Amino acid sequence: MPTAHQGSPAEVAALDAYIKLMRAAETVTSRAHALLSGQLTLTQFGVLEALLHRGPLCAGELAEKILKSAGNLTLVLANLERDGLIARTRDTTDARRWIISLTPEGQTRISDLFPRIATAISAEFAHLSAAEQAMLGELCKKLGRGVPPSVPAA
Repeated sequence: MPTAHQGSPAEVAALDAYIKLMRAAETVTSRAHALLSGQLTLTQFGVLEALLHRGPLCAGELAEKILKSAGNLTLVLANLERDGLIARTRDTTDARRWIISLTPEGQTRISDLFPRIATAISAEFAHLSAAEQAMLGELCKKLGRGVPPSVPAA
């Protein structure tokens, strides 16, 4: 569904592209989330996945990796710790920092779950050729890192 905004052609094009991007992202995300079947939230999954592939991280690094604020992450970490999936220990070099790591149960849970999520996402992206996937990746990287030109005041 295109935008109903009646702005400049550049605004309409950008809004149409944004709508398509967000609808696609939400659709793929909701299908992946369905595989979690109430076991974990997407943010909890993101924490466990980051720890699986990056190893123990301090809370700030973890928040940055999964694109969440430290404040949002506090409750997520508390719930994962309550469920026995992560452990928090004081950093021996800086007592203000907590190091987050997977527990054996957390390691087992994410090691079992991640391959299923990866397969599902791979199936979603199979609608695109390898070249299209690479192009999409580059375009998303460009969009995410880019600084738009300043918008003139109305």
